[in-house]
Amino acid sequence: MSYDLIFLLEEPSMKNVLDQLLPKIIPDEINYICIPHQGKQDLCKSIPNKIKAFQYSPDTRFIIVHDQNSHDCKKLKSELLEICQTAGKSNNVMIRIICHELESWFLGNLAAVEKAYNMKPNSLSKQQSKKKYRNPDQLNSAKQELKRLVNEYYPGIHSKKIAPYLSLTDNTSHSFQVFIKGIKHLLSVSP
Repeated sequence: MSYDLIFLLEEPSMKNVLDQLLPKIIPDEINYICIPHQGKQDLCKSIPNKIKAFQYSPDTRFIIVHDQNSHDCKKLKSELLEICQTAGKSNNVMIRIICHELESWFLGNLAAVEKAYNMKPNSLSKQQSKKKYRNPDQLNSAKQELKRLVNEYYPGIHSKKIAPYLSLTDNTSHSFQVFIKGIKHLLSVSP
């Protein structure tokens, strides 16, 4: 099968999220696939192979999604772009870095977390105006912060639980908004 968009993801939990978000953005006539990997090294090793394997059409676009973690964002993006260039594909590639980790997207939409865990209305969402939740990308450990707010939160598994409730517009995570805008822009310039 030929794909218009190929998402290469650092981890399975991102696939859980994109499986919920992308159908809200991408029209039915656009074929896409999300391919999760088992961390940064697995993703980096896989990029050249995937680029060569999926070059069905010159219009096929690759979207690489990677957590920033403790990396320098610009350096990480540059490294990923270099891998793509070495594989012979630097045009039609979009790289999106999540600052700092996927949980930042969840903290940017506390109403979604609240709904996912059947919490009392406004028990979490009222905290969205607090400084650290107005810009959750600034938190070095969003995962720990989310665990502090929701004791039963377990990375990977619970991304499936929160993802259906994520709003495309009401999210204070800048990296989330950049990701959504990037996909919309990509769709608007697609042949």
